[in-house]
Amino acid sequence: MSQFVYYYEPLTPEDVSARALVLSLMSSTDASPQAIGRLIHAAALFGIEAATLRVAVTRLMKDGLLESPDRGIYAPGSKAQALMRRVQQWEDVERRMVAWNGDWLVALTRHLGRSDRKQLRARERALALFGYQQTEEGFWVRPANLAGDLETHRADLTGIGADEDIILMRACELAMAGPQDWASLWSPDALSRSYAHAIETMEQSLAGLDGRTLDEAARETLLIGQPVIRAINFDPLLPPELGDQAGLLRMADKMRAYNKVGQACWQRYYASIEKAAQD
Repeated sequence: MSQFVYYYEPLTPEDVSARALVLSLMSSTDASPQAIGRLIHAAALFGIEAATLRVAVTRLMKDGLLESPDRGIYAPGSKAQALMRRVQQWEDVERRMVAWNGDWLVALTRHLGRSDRKQLRARERALALFGYQQTEEGFWVRPANLAGDLETHRADLTGIGADEDIILMRACELAMAGPQDWASLWSPDALSRSYAHAIETMEQSLAGLDGRTLDEAARETLLIGQPVIRAINFDPLLPPELGDQAGLLRMADKMRAYNKVGQACWQRYYASIEKAAQD
């Protein structure tokens, strides 16, 4: 099973690196260019020092993942924009799926090689973000229940890191030696438990947020919400015939509500910081 399979588990403040925090804030569904001051105040909630945050921003700019449209202002860079658009699609997860007729999508990668470790990881991350799993024979498969045509899907994969020479096919029949049990490449029971865990954690958080301080509420909503979004983005989007699609959609629906609350918590936190600076 792919190393990118992801089940929900809340983060702790120690889990949040400066780099991950900046990318998370930049990929927010209503994100606009961020001032360095806001990034520093956000980092402070997780025990990240201002100097560490600035180093992370500098390195992200060097990698092309951030750009600075104005002094002290940062936005997603050219190399990050396609990936961030993909990350933001968690809100539209239901529209990304269609009914499954039993066909499979097959990605061929053996001809691409494995010597370039950085590109190999980018390729496998791109495939994982679209729910592919690798078979014993070395190719990658997933149910053909994604919306859109094959060429558009291929462009989406290459846009977030897959090789330009990747080959995609849609298989309606297969003959091979030995059993072919591609459905067993996923763990639907584990995914279903993950959905329930995420929903329960968000509900408990929502019930207690009113009693939190502004900084506690902002911190909590990121530690809980960010891994839910990650879980949705790495979910294989299995059809009902193979997994708990209804559970996934319930988790996504709860996350949309939780995200609105979280965004409001962060805005109140930023407003309190700006007000304190003016006083």
